[in-house]
Amino acid sequence: MRLVVVGCSGSFAGPDSPASSYLVQVPAADSPDGREWNLLLDMGNGALGALQGILDPRRLDAIGLSHLHPDHFVDVCGLYVYLKYHPDRLTAAAASGTGAAAASGAPGGSADQATAGTLPVWGPSNTAERIGATYGLEAGESLESQFDFRAWVPGQVVSVGPLEIEPFRVFHPVEAYGVRVTGPSSLAPGERVTLAYTGDTDVCDGVVELARGADLLLAEAAFHEGRDDAVDRGIHLTGRRAGEVATAAGAKRLVLTHLPAWNDKRAARDEATAVYAGPVDLAATGRVFTL
Repeated sequence: MRLVVVGCSGSFAGPDSPASSYLVQVPAADSPDGREWNLLLDMGNGALGALQGILDPRRLDAIGLSHLHPDHFVDVCGLYVYLKYHPDRLTAAAASGTGAAAASGAPGGSADQATAGTLPVWGPSNTAERIGATYGLEAGESLESQFDFRAWVPGQVVSVGPLEIEPFRVFHPVEAYGVRVTGPSSLAPGERVTLAYTGDTDVCDGVVELARGADLLLAEAAFHEGRDDAVDRGIHLTGRRAGEVATAAGAKRLVLTHLPAWNDKRAARDEATAVYAGPVDLAATGRVFTL
């Protein structure tokens, strides 16, 4: 299993990175069924463009949205256009005499898809309504020709091929989740490894449990100690608080992400290393972490 950083800029797209978006891949060589699996976690501003440089979006098997602030979901609207109107899809449908969804089948063939031709999108309880409103749907329209919207249920594990995904409620002003993804290791054949992604959160019991024993903790660290102390709690972690979570949870490795363009990334890393003894890395667009 590997993590590919599509976008890691916090709160808005930066000059060097789209907003939050992370591709979790199981390469075919590591998959029990011998085929590649692709799970996208979040899809913020600019992510669709960057994703196309990594993977044809039609090869996605599922999307998991941590919450519904634009910097974590808004490019799902563009993905709808890509999936619905891609010329290859329309040509295949016309040649077969069937609808576009039936012609091309599931974008990635996820075993957990309920309807052929639709991409599972897990997220908060109002995901379908929020994305539809952002897209600008007219009365009677929906996005369901391309997406199968499903709501996270804390503690309920969902499967995408060999990946198991468990959502945890976390501390943010809107309904928000961190997700724990477990799948086959690409470094130790036959073993399984766990990636924990915080989404946006402040310190809470949920984020510590999410990170418990994780092989890699991908933690947002949008705030700096001192600079952002006057902001109400319950919005973001600092590098220090991300490090404290990693320490309390016994996470084996920490990667800091969701770093706004105005932040000093080295300061976030220094805050984390002061309280966490394990390896600390900084997310960067295109960077790959192999588990």
